[in-house]
Amino acid sequence: MALLSSDLTTRPIGVFDSGIGGLTVARAVSRVLPHERLVYFGDTAHLPYGDKSTAAIQAYAVKICDLLLKQQCKVILIACNSASAAAYELVREYVGSKARVLNVIDPIVAHVGQQYAGRVVGLIGTKQTVNSNVYRKKIDDLDAGVQLRSLATPLLAPMIEEGFFDNSIAGNVIETYLSNPALEDIEALVLACTHYPLIKQQIAAFYQGQKEVLDASDVVAAHVQRYLTENGLAARPGSGPPVHHFYVSDFTRSFEESTRIFFGQQVHLEHYPLWE
Repeated sequence: MALLSSDLTTRPIGVFDSGIGGLTVARAVSRVLPHERLVYFGDTAHLPYGDKSTAAIQAYAVKICDLLLKQQCKVILIACNSASAAAYELVREYVGSKARVLNVIDPIVAHVGQQYAGRVVGLIGTKQTVNSNVYRKKIDDLDAGVQLRSLATPLLAPMIEEGFFDNSIAGNVIETYLSNPALEDIEALVLACTHYPLIKQQIAAFYQGQKEVLDASDVVAAHVQRYLTENGLAARPGSGPPVHHFYVSDFTRSFEESTRIFFGQQVHLEHYPLWE
């Protein structure tokens, strides 16, 4: 029997990523939707997704969705550009009517089309995201005159996962990538990886205020907020703040500290291996 939307409002939002980078999106979602309960899954056993095959990412995504469906999530947000590029259509088909599925790419593409029509825009992301050409195809389909210049920056996500940001090592890597001729003459830069908001300040410092740096997490959070409201799925204020749940497929103590940094507050990580 199909559930009425009123039954769904109290259910959580599922969010997943290759590691803990998607917590930047989860944090942004919790800010604009403070009454929503989140169930987060970081596939730390298989990170980074950026250098994995499409088939591997799809297999991980399906297993993660099994967990999120068991948690009765009303919406599943793929908070990973690589997984959004590789597995979004498959996940939608797999989940069917059990939950709504959103990705991080479509909101960013729509934002770029609206805000940067007729301009030259740069994009940095993982090899999987950049080589899939998904952003280029979707932006070209808008016919908004946006010239997209993409560069794969594979060292950034694992560097951030290991806590190497806001220091000289990170600064050197960032400067090397952003100095690439592929990004010459851009007017704005899209951070097409959910890890990258943590190094946004260093990227902005490199450009000395001359280029706009687009933090995708805020754009995606605004999209989720609109989607829930328009579809009658938004949670109503409760008696207290919602209790979020956080799962990782491979638990290490260092991730607890990194999770605090990514999410902006202390959280308790539960170990949930995808394969026993």
